[in-house]
Amino acid sequence: MVRVKICGLKRLEDALLAVELGADALGFVFYPKSPRYITPEEALKIISRLPPFVTTVGVFVNETRETVAKILEITGLDLVQFHGDEPPSLCASFFPRALKAFRIKSPEDLEQIKDYQGTVRAILLDTFVKGLPGGTGKTFDWELAVAAKRYDMPIILAGGLNPENVASAMEKVRPFGLDISSGIEESPGLKDPSKMRALFKALFPFRKSG
Repeated sequence: MVRVKICGLKRLEDALLAVELGADALGFVFYPKSPRYITPEEALKIISRLPPFVTTVGVFVNETRETVAKILEITGLDLVQFHGDEPPSLCASFFPRALKAFRIKSPEDLEQIKDYQGTVRAILLDTFVKGLPGGTGKTFDWELAVAAKRYDMPIILAGGLNPENVASAMEKVRPFGLDISSGIEESPGLKDPSKMRALFKALFPFRKSG
């Protein structure tokens, strides 16, 4: 059964709807240059209203260890998603709460994954767009995601996923999880309820257990 993370949340109503529809995890972006940026205090207001058994994830881009630790202390996040050029040593210092995102543009880019084996719980594969660490809306090359399975780490697929293509992505890649943000938005950080419902409807065949 594929796990689903709804990322880039800024509103409580979006977070609660995601949970109602079956999201396993919710992501909050702590990268000040992102249009989906949320302050730790604003994120805490949302997290404090969530029911139990929902995983919360903080997204960081080339942040210092001290800042990440401080935000974890403020918000009580469950997991840390490193989405920049963070070295394996930094990821390892937050293990077992760490995930690592990779922006991939060629098969050669996959080679860097092996350096992070044993330092993170899973890898997230996103589309490479120069100057943008994520949330680009550009569809990831699913063939590269299939190739990444050779590293024997749980794969979270990101990059341009939406209600129209998510079933095809599942058929092709069969990842452990999906990370979805821009494909269900009305504007950056503000989710579209109808798109969210359509997304989970499209995923229903892949969400059944057994």
